[in-house]
Amino acid sequence: MKARVLVVLEAVFLGLGLLVLSPSANPTAFSEVGIPSITSASRSSNSRAQLTSDSQPKPLAVWSCVSSWYGEDFDGLPTATGETYDMYAATAANPTLPLGSIIRVVNPKNHRSEVVRINDRGPYVVGRELDVSYAVARDLGFENSGTARVRVELLKVPSRPASDHRN
Repeated sequence: MKARVLVVLEAVFLGLGLLVLSPSANPTAFSEVGIPSITSASRSSNSRAQLTSDSQPKPLAVWSCVSSWYGEDFDGLPTATGETYDMYAATAANPTLPLGSIIRVVNPKNHRSEVVRINDRGPYVVGRELDVSYAVARDLGFENSGTARVRVELLKVPSRPASDHRN
């Protein structure tokens, strides 16, 4: 009986030790590549970007990722929101951000930035987290290379997410 109690206690302490020593799996923690979830502090701002002293919207979240662009092959086709894709509009695709979210995409190599709206899902290539329209890629200076590491600043999340029309 005493041995059984000791085994149970050892198992409990071992489990607690593993919990303490293991890396945090907190979904609100920011990662270099992953898209952070929106924290309760940013929800309390009523999903609107706060203004900083220089009248620039203060981002709700910031992260870095690889972006690509899509253009002519998709021009005129429906997006996840149901609207027609326009390769010259300031729009982007992301697999997880709510449709209708507003983000600023910054190319850190040349410091160019564009504010775009998420209206589609994608990209569907491993290692990429954002597909911008051709016009945005051109304005950011990576239309010839096809991809670029960018900084993404989440500026606004719609209070009611747009529905995903694709089934």
